[in-house]
Amino acid sequence: MRSLHNLLAPAKLNLFLHITGRRDDGYHLLQSVFMLIDWCDTLHFDVREDGVIEREDLTVALPADDLVVRAARALQQVSGTHLGAHIAVEKHIPAQAGMGGGSSDAATTLLALNRLWGLNWPLSKLMPLGLALGADVPFFLSGHNAWIEGIGEKITPIEVPPSRFVVLKPNAGLETAKIFRHPALQRATETATMPVFDVNHYGFGRNDLQPVAQALCPEITEAIQWLGSFGLSPRMTGSGSAVFAKLPDGVLIDSTPHNWQMRICSNMAIHPQAGWAASES
Repeated sequence: MRSLHNLLAPAKLNLFLHITGRRDDGYHLLQSVFMLIDWCDTLHFDVREDGVIEREDLTVALPADDLVVRAARALQQVSGTHLGAHIAVEKHIPAQAGMGGGSSDAATTLLALNRLWGLNWPLSKLMPLGLALGADVPFFLSGHNAWIEGIGEKITPIEVPPSRFVVLKPNAGLETAKIFRHPALQRATETATMPVFDVNHYGFGRNDLQPVAQALCPEITEAIQWLGSFGLSPRMTGSGSAVFAKLPDGVLIDSTPHNWQMRICSNMAIHPQAGWAASES
């Protein structure tokens, strides 16, 4: 196997996001449900024999040392392989949206190169690499919609019913670190147990990052109000600035304010590369 092309890296939505505390090292503890949606980036991988990690941007220009490159280099270094890769990225998931696009790309990179380089590692060996790259990466590696706890490393697969969602991304973005550093951030939401989450309702809890994000980015408030004008119940996903709402049958949204990015998305039952890692020995 010398190449893997047209691999989909899906985005996620946080159905809720509670910050329940803060560790001594500064990392925030959270509870959330992460749900895969069919707004995807597409990645293409070809093996290089010279050990070079090379990325080609097919749509938008990405930072030189983005998560795709960092994931490839981390796996290369830890595994000791002499092989490299040419990675072409069709970027469609918006940046600074709270949709996990960069983390999803990193997870797909780890899974693809684990195969292409003949490493055949199980998930248990890939997960620490993923967590070191970013708190959302282990979720995408796990392959399933999930109840998330800790700093993102405690993952319990759950099933969510098939539904459609409208996702609206204002032009302005938000840096996750800026929100988590903000003194007004709520950091003491009472912990919940998984049985209280009703997957058929989609209205559980809230996003604790949303008030701070709205103060920093007024376009989030405008997006929430615009979707609310259709009778929907929108909330922000992740650290923003994308806003989403469950879309009932019969509700038609055929315009977008300010030429913002908007898509009607369906959730996904399973990640396109689920099961790609080797079985645990």
